[in-house]
Amino acid sequence: MRKLKWLLAPAQHPLYADAALLLIRIVAGLAFMLHGFGKIKNPFGWMGPDGFAPGIFQALAAISEFGGGLAWILGLLMPLGSLGIFCTMSVAFSMHAFVRRDPFVGGPGGSYELALVYLSLAVLFIALGPGRVSLDRLIFGRK
Repeated sequence: MRKLKWLLAPAQHPLYADAALLLIRIVAGLAFMLHGFGKIKNPFGWMGPDGFAPGIFQALAAISEFGGGLAWILGLLMPLGSLGIFCTMSVAFSMHAFVRRDPFVGGPGGSYELALVYLSLAVLFIALGPGRVSLDRLIFGRK
């Protein structure tokens, strides 16, 4: 019975939570840096001449993706990095879901699934912080 309970009950070990947050931060942060890398090379015009956003907003999105991804990996300035990603993914989600009317998953023209997942991760990091394995904790003493 004890083994079955271990399988079904959530872990109550802070170390597991910190390790899980670190893993999510590294994987999602790396993905964001890769998404933002091409944009950061041409921050004011990465959408092309038909882009819907003015250059300054394109630059903010590029910085939030690349810089926010780096912040997530390092666990440094997590509230700021997460807020930037939250704002960028809110726009991406809104464009895909409400303007383009893309489906949640799949579809030939795209979907809003990934933007919503990243938006949710930003909310998670805003609410929980980076965990104990982070530069924020080392430098500022916060979790």
